[in-house]
Amino acid sequence: MDRFSIKDIEALTGIKAHTLRVWEQRHAVICPKRSETNIRFYDQDDLRKLLGISALIRQGHKISALARLSNEELHSAVLEHEMAPLPLDERLEALTLAMISLDDRAFRNLLSKAFDQCGVEEAMMDLIFPFFRRIGILWQTGSISPAHEHFITNIIRQKIIVGIDRLEGVDPLEPIPVRRLTRKYLLYLPEGEYHELGLLFAAYLLKNRGQIVTYIGTNVPYPDLSILDEQYKPDYTVFALTSAIAQGSVSDYLSKVRTDFPRCTHLVTGPLANMAEHEIVWEAPLKLVRDFRELIAFIESESQPT
Repeated sequence: MDRFSIKDIEALTGIKAHTLRVWEQRHAVICPKRSETNIRFYDQDDLRKLLGISALIRQGHKISALARLSNEELHSAVLEHEMAPLPLDERLEALTLAMISLDDRAFRNLLSKAFDQCGVEEAMMDLIFPFFRRIGILWQTGSISPAHEHFITNIIRQKIIVGIDRLEGVDPLEPIPVRRLTRKYLLYLPEGEYHELGLLFAAYLLKNRGQIVTYIGTNVPYPDLSILDEQYKPDYTVFALTSAIAQGSVSDYLSKVRTDFPRCTHLVTGPLANMAEHEIVWEAPLKLVRDFRELIAFIESESQPT
């Protein structure tokens, strides 16, 4: 059984611990359990209910009325309200609830509304990435499985690809005003790397700023980079380091890239790159990109006409 401390619940729902205790006493909203050592905890049903309550409280509902609703009634009420235009940060609870419940239709509808309302870039920056940070605690408590990860990442991946396709759907006969310098970017993930949501989003950011992008994808063997470099001749590569690399350590991999492909600039991102920030000599042709805002700033600075 999944167990959440009151701090876990506070982080996931935004409900302050003091407020939750008051609700428990005055409205019997939930009844926390006790461990063998008398430590109070909450289970996944409690989390579902509190996620629904948190979302509806933001809409102006009263806790006295919400406390009487079942989990199913709260779920339905949340999804009904979330279909209306809302600030992105108010959708976090609904997304989490849909994910935990593996509610495919609800999760897709919520994403579609957010992407249509705000666009791919704003929705990713202000909703999806905060969403992933918020549910990190669910991994720590073992409350979501690889199935949950595949469920949400596949849907989000599809939304980004649709956004990229729309950018490419410009009438080829319609002249495009030249406002930026166009550069050639090669995007890939090294061998052993499979988490491509960030790389796909980077492709969107580049295409949305008029850059030329070739997206290779995940798990690219190192020898293939020579062929790609020779035939495509990119101005920049973009790749992420997020997990153990088949070729060895982060420093070893970057050292090989520096030596073998000195002609173009390599934009390196991902958790492992950030962790190795002070261990690597970040000078040409390597450049550390800590987050997407740094990537956007770099793209725009490099594409400004001189």
